[in-house]
Amino acid sequence: MKLLKGFALAFSMLTIIPFFKVHDFFKGINGYSAMFYPLIGFILGLILWQTSVVLSPYTPPVHLALIIFTLWVTLSGALHLDGLSDTIDGLFVPKERALEVMKDSHVGGMGMVFTFLFLALKISSIVYFKAYYLLPIILMLSRFNATLAIYFGNYIGGGMGLLAKQELNFFQLFIAFIFTLALSLYANSFGMFVVSLLTLIVSTKFFSSRLGGLSGDIYGFIIEMSELVLLNYLIFTQLP
Repeated sequence: MKLLKGFALAFSMLTIIPFFKVHDFFKGINGYSAMFYPLIGFILGLILWQTSVVLSPYTPPVHLALIIFTLWVTLSGALHLDGLSDTIDGLFVPKERALEVMKDSHVGGMGMVFTFLFLALKISSIVYFKAYYLLPIILMLSRFNATLAIYFGNYIGGGMGLLAKQELNFFQLFIAFIFTLALSLYANSFGMFVVSLLTLIVSTKFFSSRLGGLSGDIYGFIIEMSELVLLNYLIFTQLP
């Protein structure tokens, strides 16, 4: 029962698809929820990939890329982008005020500017990215990074992130790891797996040094940055 509730909670948190609407963080299901993050990413990636398969015969490549980008942001409810912009705002204030600024519902000037630049780069990356069949792997790996960050990182916020940190155990992490690694190997994407982990390590070290740990907003930042890095890794490695 906790397993199913954990999946429903993860699905409700990371998507806007109205199959499950579980927003109660019952004790005992938050670790299972974090365990399912990679699976939720994989499912979202499948939706994006199949959308590209259906539309590609009828849609110009650039327009298709913009549709995929729009669907990508919409399906996740822009949740991780919100974390990205809040995190950027927190980097431009003194350390002792960072969490306070990140919790503010208003986006600051620096968050707005750098989020715009990030989105511009991500749109361009999707336009030049051709291997849509790897989108399930990209979204899976980026959300697996969030699961790893929850387990290994020092948590400095409150709310659901703290509950996930307290309840996610090694066995749940191991299941997420086996699932993610197996699909990465099946898709011949071990290089992506390594690049994704390196992105996580660099991000975690930076925020641990700068702010003393990680928060829910920083998890969103890590997911978004992992996606962008993986897109560009594939673009550069596929260049003739």
